[in-house]
Amino acid sequence: MRLLDKYILKAFVGPFLFGVFAFTSIFIGTGTLFRIAQYITEYGGAPLLLVMKAFVLALPSIVILTFPMSVLLASLMTFSRLSSTSEIVVMRAGGLSFLRLAMPVYIIALMISIGAVAFNEFVVPRTNHMYQTIVREEIMKNATPQTQNHIVLKAMNGDELGTLMYAKSYNAETKQLSMITVQQFGEGGKLQQVENADTAIWNGQYWVMQNGIIYDVSAGDGVERTMKFKEQSLPIKSAPKDIQQDQRKPEELTIKELRHQIKAYKAAYTNANKLEMEMYQRFTIPLASFVFALVGAPLGLQKQRSSSSIGFGISILIIFIYYGVMTFAGALGKGGAMPTVLAALIPDTLGIIAGLYLNWRVSK
Repeated sequence: MRLLDKYILKAFVGPFLFGVFAFTSIFIGTGTLFRIAQYITEYGGAPLLLVMKAFVLALPSIVILTFPMSVLLASLMTFSRLSSTSEIVVMRAGGLSFLRLAMPVYIIALMISIGAVAFNEFVVPRTNHMYQTIVREEIMKNATPQTQNHIVLKAMNGDELGTLMYAKSYNAETKQLSMITVQQFGEGGKLQQVENADTAIWNGQYWVMQNGIIYDVSAGDGVERTMKFKEQSLPIKSAPKDIQQDQRKPEELTIKELRHQIKAYKAAYTNANKLEMEMYQRFTIPLASFVFALVGAPLGLQKQRSSSSIGFGISILIIFIYYGVMTFAGALGKGGAMPTVLAALIPDTLGIIAGLYLNWRVSK
């Protein structure tokens, strides 16, 4: 059986690599190249080496999306070829079930999903941030907007979160933060104190909060002490320039950083659905590789799937349906029509149900 498993995996690897290359090329040609060219023409040109660096840094965020598509194409084409040459008939005549034959593909697809989660956590956010830094600082020449919304800053005590601040807006011209909520944490991440203030102004050395209130909850057991203040120093040392540079888009954040952002938003009673969807999809999109293997392998057994072009077309159709459902469910989650975790799980759940049904049908 080890020989047979290797044979099936060898038939899987070629179409998988082809799919990664083909789908990545499609994404690059329809989006990335156009966006980079637009930056260059709009902001007065840029050196070729810088453009190439930005292009390379944009690739990981694209490749991570092509893994599920490539697994679908490879699993469908692998079993399509085995079916068209009647090899699958011989294997099953030898007493092997379809599930046993498909097991190496399912295992490798699960490994791809797990690897994609790690890649999506440790590589993609960093390359996205480096890409955005090049765009902001080298191409756009620090053309930062005068007003920024939803500012989140934090200070760490070693590996633990010490202070987390949220401001509804920041005006770079007046160097003023508005509608501020500050959370301070003790050992073990336990909330100790919450401070709210209308504004905070940079005095040249530190931020001064004005017209606020402090809630001391360090005593625990529901005990809360409050104190109003006219002026209070903000326990965040970031200068105005740092605030403008430190703000990152959701795709530039790791899962841990997304959790901090969500905590800051919720403390200020601000909608965090978009961030929650981004966090949950860091798991559900990579999991689609395993889901697509469940769907693609049994579909490949149909005799009419013998043409590789038909297999590619079916893959595109399934991908379109999956991402259509994901987009629709994501919109409902971000809009608050359903819990974000449920909205993120819907596409994979439907895919698993469809895959299990197809596996059951071909195994009869």
